[in-house]
Amino acid sequence: MATLAALLRRPLAPPSGASGPPSFGPVPVEDLFRLRALPNEDVFLYAKRIDNSRVVREPDPKARGECWSAIGVACVLAALLMAALSPSVANTLAGYKLQALKQEEQHLLDERRVLDVWEARVSRQENLQELAKSHELQTPASGQVVRLNPKGDGLALNRH
Repeated sequence: MATLAALLRRPLAPPSGASGPPSFGPVPVEDLFRLRALPNEDVFLYAKRIDNSRVVREPDPKARGECWSAIGVACVLAALLMAALSPSVANTLAGYKLQALKQEEQHLLDERRVLDVWEARVSRQENLQELAKSHELQTPASGQVVRLNPKGDGLALNRH
């Protein structure tokens, strides 16, 4: 809308620098589409290439101390974080160990049941007599004495 208003007023405005009565005739087509000058159109910027390869940075004496203090603060924070997390890590590891011990207990109880069944089967009287026959063992006579330490090599014997 602002452009339309400017176009409608233009034929009534006197040309710049012209003196005399305004002309109410037709406006040339070139003047209708001519743009006004852009702001800072006449400013020319020159970009100069800057080479800083020969420039050496001057060391900052405070930077070294700041760096070491930052490292110290980071170490202290890491130590505090580890101290805060160590109980939960210890509890987790203890839980894993407890579960492993429970599994081992269950395994040992199962093994004990198997051994109890095997012992009950082997220690039956019929099995014992069958094993004695297979190893050619006989029942000792009532007067037969079996000496456990016939040499008497200085070991103490339990006598009641």
